Amino acid sequence: MDNSTRLMNGTWGEVWLDGELVSEAYGLQAKVSVNKEDVKLCRQMAVDKKMTGTSMTGSLKLYKVNSRMALAIGAKLRAGRDPRFTVISKLDDPDAYGAERITLYNVSFDDLTLADWEASVNGKVEAPFTFTDFEFLDTVEA
Repeated sequence: MDNSTRLMNGTWGEVWLDGELVSEAYGLQAKVSVNKEDVKLCRQMAVDKKMTGTSMTGSLKLYKVNSRMALAIGAKLRAGRDPRFTVISKLDDPDAYGAERITLYNVSFDDLTLADWEASVNGKVEAPFTFTDFEFLDTVEA
């Protein structure tokens, strides 16, 4: 790293849900975990691992400003439907080397928070999800 100014800061992040800016978002995390099985080999004491698939999970962090998630998910869940979404994460710090955009496909939220509040506390909602594919639209290179 040339200097600390090149460090990407989440203040410049954006989240888009099915093409609509989620202005109340303050954080997003998406991960790909590698599923592995043990492979025991003759004449080797250490157990090796073989990749058998991947699991893709994430979490969207929102300030409680509106009923966006309840409206996007609630009625479909009540009707027995599994709503799926496309999410775009964008991080575009003007002091960094460039912008990074990643599309998450087939996003399925794991739960729906209907109410969660407390006196004198700003409202926040965390929406965990799974997804099945991703694509880098823009990447940052030094």
